[in-house]
Amino acid sequence: MNLILLGAPGAGKGTQAEMICEKLNIPAISTGNIIREALKNGSELGLKAKSFMDSGALVPDEVVIAIIKERLVQDDCKNGFILDGFPRTVPQAEALDKMGVRIDKVIDIEVADEKIEQRLSGRRVCEKCSASYHILYKPSVNDTDCAKCGGKLVIRKDDQPETIRERLKVYHDQTEPLKDYYAKTGKLTVVEGQEEVSDTTKLTFAALEA
Repeated sequence: MNLILLGAPGAGKGTQAEMICEKLNIPAISTGNIIREALKNGSELGLKAKSFMDSGALVPDEVVIAIIKERLVQDDCKNGFILDGFPRTVPQAEALDKMGVRIDKVIDIEVADEKIEQRLSGRRVCEKCSASYHILYKPSVNDTDCAKCGGKLVIRKDDQPETIRERLKVYHDQTEPLKDYYAKTGKLTVVEGQEEVSDTTKLTFAALEA
């Protein structure tokens, strides 16, 4: 099954992608993680992406599409995949269609902006393996170390309050129109994000089986 997860930054796409990944045994492809890896390695792509990410803006389409093309031809994507963080604009969705990539379902996780601000300010990310935690909703064993690899947990720059508000504005302006784009194809299902992660997961799995 080839899936796309939509939703504002902090809506819980990454967490639900992990759950679906385990259930269906298909890879969760997060463009955010791929780009952050490029930043860490100091690659040409990383340097291109850095100036945009630092200001909370979106990385240009041609850079992101190049990453996705490279990733989808790998062996682990043969039985399906989950795209988390791509497409982010209607032109990207159109580019995905032109690439001949078949999408079976698009799940949009809806969460109010004020809830997202609360969620993101408590988010912690492992600087080694990029695993995501939250001091309230998904704590690690302690607030400093990753439960998976023991790496140090950090607050990402894009989880700072001013950047969160800018990211939400960008989302509403540029990414939200994708809901209409995929609704017209009949592939869109809206899931209302719940307080408990497990409740959102139940709704997400129900949407997959519908």
